[in-house]
Order: sequence, then structure tokens, then C-alpha cells
Amino acid sequence: MAPRCWRWWPWSAWPRTRPPPAGSTPTWGTRPLGSDEIRNPANSKAWTERRGAPPCQFSTQEQTPQICVVGSGPAGFYTAQHLLKHHAQAHVDIYEKQLVPFGLVRFGVAPDHPEVKNVVHTFTQTALSERCAFLGNVVVGRDVTVPELREAYHAVVLSYGAEDHRALEIPGEELPGVFSARAFVGWYNGLPENRELAPDLSCDTAVILGQGNVALDVARILLTPPEQLEKTDITEASLGILRQSRVKTVWIVGRRGPLQVAFTIKELREMIQLPGTRPILDPADFLGLQDRMKEMPRPRKRLTELLLRTATEKPEGEEAARWAAASRAWGLRFFRSPQQVLPSPDRQRVAGIRLAVTRLEGVGETAWAVPTGDTEDLPCGLVLSSVGYKSRPIDPSVPFDPKLGVIPNTEGRVVDVPGLYCSGWVKRGPTGVIATTMTDSFFTGQTLLKDLKAGLLPSGPRPGSAAIKALLSSRGVQPISFSDWEKLDAKEVSRGQAAGKPREKLLDPQEMLRLLGR
Repeated sequence: MAPRCWRWWPWSAWPRTRPPPAGSTPTWGTRPLGSDEIRNPANSKAWTERRGAPPCQFSTQEQTPQICVVGSGPAGFYTAQHLLKHHAQAHVDIYEKQLVPFGLVRFGVAPDHPEVKNVVHTFTQTALSERCAFLGNVVVGRDVTVPELREAYHAVVLSYGAEDHRALEIPGEELPGVFSARAFVGWYNGLPENRELAPDLSCDTAVILGQGNVALDVARILLTPPEQLEKTDITEASLGILRQSRVKTVWIVGRRGPLQVAFTIKELREMIQLPGTRPILDPADFLGLQDRMKEMPRPRKRLTELLLRTATEKPEGEEAARWAAASRAWGLRFFRSPQQVLPSPDRQRVAGIRLAVTRLEGVGETAWAVPTGDTEDLPCGLVLSSVGYKSRPIDPSVPFDPKLGVIPNTEGRVVDVPGLYCSGWVKRGPTGVIATTMTDSFFTGQTLLKDLKAGLLPSGPRPGSAAIKALLSSRGVQPISFSDWEKLDAKEVSRGQAAGKPREKLLDPQEMLRLLGR
């Protein structure tokens, strides 16, 4: 005889309740789910006492696992892609605080790197799956809490990336003319929160602190002839300011040496070949490196060889002519650490930066910089800090390591929170390229499915987005669907075509909502 089962009503038939107070356990219908029941409903005494019989032993593997992913950047979409591919019944809902999807692919990848953005075609195929839904315009931690998501889904994956930047924590950092590279990138890429940044580019010299790929992206955008950016998806507002730019020299400053730069050879080669510019490298910074290159891994060796050639060999032929005619320049300054941003006489903007001269202790990529006691002042009218991104805590219920800027986890399982996972930068820190995030996210998806198969996730049906949409509606929040995004996408492409661009991005969330009839 089959065991007696408590009947699960369709969501439309469940009684509606008011949103629970902050910090309380949400309820779906009339039965509250406690933390013990989340882990294993069959072992819950409360359930037996209320219902008179234990629940059916559903196999989550045989049902439709309801899985929630928070964040629609590469980490979120790659996690969803893996789950959908390797579990034929799984349903994945992707929540995003922006009105539009794709995260750093849209707002972080440089406009002159369209080939990197092609990954959105793969993400679109994932979003169009019948077993996947996109819910934009939902701020997890504000509009809906992580405990509420955990109640509604069998598993929750946090993939919301690194939304903040690391501060310099030096005097003068607050002066006008000092920006984070993250905000500057968001400005020219159309991130709504940065659309009014409007940096003053009337100065002759800009200083970028940090020597990673983002620093080189920013330097390249500052120095690229504007006519070469006109056919990209850079925003028209930022392009207008770049057309008026008077910046002629960009210094890219690092506290360590040539062997510790974080950028890749592709980005360095682009800088060296940038039309209308010439590089400035001090050969003294490269003394003794030739002998040490033999023991380097191949990628680091090739990068160092290119740096060494650029610093020490005289250009020939077309390259020599191009450098001689260049009206702009960029340079790498090594063994320098920011100590103070120097103000103009009226203290109304930045006038320079004081750098501590450093030396290295240790060897190779793990060597660290220590100050020598000497300093030097570098005049400039613009300072862009590119010393790293960092994640923010999303919800009081989720553990967070503020020092490392990550969610403590073991192979993607959030420590001490069963059924909660993480992937991407919020899992490992803001390192690597999109391919690194893909591998990392696939691994988290694999871990989740392994736990699902082992019976470590809640059994029994979960309401999924039906429950969350009801909560959001009661709180006045209107999610944006992927079909809504497709309408906005068509509008952007149409505007771009009129200007000979791939798209002209919509910058104002209110305009987006008006276009959708909201």
C-alpha cells in the first residue's frame, strides 16, 4: 500500500499571507518551514504532529528541482547552463538587480573587445530554455531575502560577483578627479549607476594605479582615437566627453616590478600597437631579467619577453615611424606605491600623486613590495584606482569574509548553510577571465547536483518563482522577464543602427520601464 501523503495544493490555491517581518521565517501557504524541515522534512516531528503521518519520500532527482541563481553575469549563466544540461528536469530561475542581463559582459568588457561579448549568444540560449527564467529588477537582500529564497527553492546559488572596488585608503582619495576604475568602466559601458560620472578630461596627464587588465582597458580607452570607438557599443555620452579629452600621457603605476604585472600579453600587445601612441618604459627596470626568464612558465615568459623588447630594443620600420609621429604616450611605472593624492592650490581637484618608492622582498610572482623611505611626486589631473574589485555581503543570513571579500565556502558549498552555494568572484575573489569563471561555475553546478543526487537537499516540491513573485508583488516590485529584455535589446540595436553602431545602450532605468509600459 502506498504511504499516505499530505496533498500539495497548486500555488494559485494557497492562501495569501502578508510578507513576514524582516528576520522571521517566511511561510508558504499555511505551513511554516523550519530549518530542520529544510534539511530533512521526513525527520520533522512537527510535521508528523500536524499531519498525523510522515510526508511522502519524494526523490528530488525524479521531480523538478527548483533552483535559484542570484546574478546574471558569467558566473550565474554558466552555473545555470551546467545545471540545465546535466539534470533533465531541473528548473533554474536567475535573479538580477539590474533591469538587463549579462553583468560584466555588458558592463565590464571593453567596447573595443566585441569578440569577448559573443558569449551573450550562449547565455541567451540558456535564458530561452523552457526550464529557465530571468527575473531582473529584483534586489536580493532588499526586495526579497536569502532565507525567503531558500524556503521557496531546493537550492540557491549566489553568483552576484564583485560590485564594489577596493579603496586606496590614502589622504586625498576623496578629491574631485579621483575615480575608481570600476566606476570609469561602468561610465563608458553604460552602467546606470555610473551614467552621470562625467569625468573631467581637460588635463594633460592621467595616472592609473594598478597593473592588471582593467588598468590597461582604461588606459586604452583614454588614448584610443575617438573615431575608432564610434563603431563600438560605447555610450554616446561618454564618447562625447572622450572626443573633448586633452589627456596626452597615461602612467600605469604598480607597486611591484615587471615580473608581477597582472595584465596578459593580449592586452599589452594592444597597447603597444595602439595608433597615435608610443610606450615609455625604463630599461633600468628590466636589468637582470633575461637570465631569470628561463625558469618562468611559458605565459609569463612570453609576456616578459615582450616587455623587455619594448623597453630595450629600438623600433624599426613602420613601428619607428608610428612612434615618432605619436602625439600621445603611455608608460609603466614600477616599484611605486600610492601614498597621498595631492590637491590643487584651491583644494578643488587633484593636482598630482605622491608615490612611495618600493623594493621587492621574496622572488617571482609572490614577491611583495616594501617602502624604501623615498618618495616622488607625479603631477596629474586625473587619478583612476584599479587596485581590485571586491564583493559585498548580500544578506545578514549569509556568512561573509570582509577581509577576503568572499563568501566562505567549500567547493562552492556555503559554510554552515545547507542548500546554499556560490560561484564566480563572490566564491573565489575577483581574479581570472571569463573562461576561469566558466570552469569555476561548472564546478559549483557539479557540486550542487552531487548533493542533489545524494539526497542532501530538501525533498518534496518547492513553489519556486511562484512564491517569490507573490512576495514581490505584495512589496510593489515588478520583475523584468527575458522577453522584456528582448524588447529593450531590440530598441538598443535599432538606435545603434541609426548611428552605425551595434547598439546604443539604454542608460536610464526609468526610461526602460516606460518603454515596457510600466
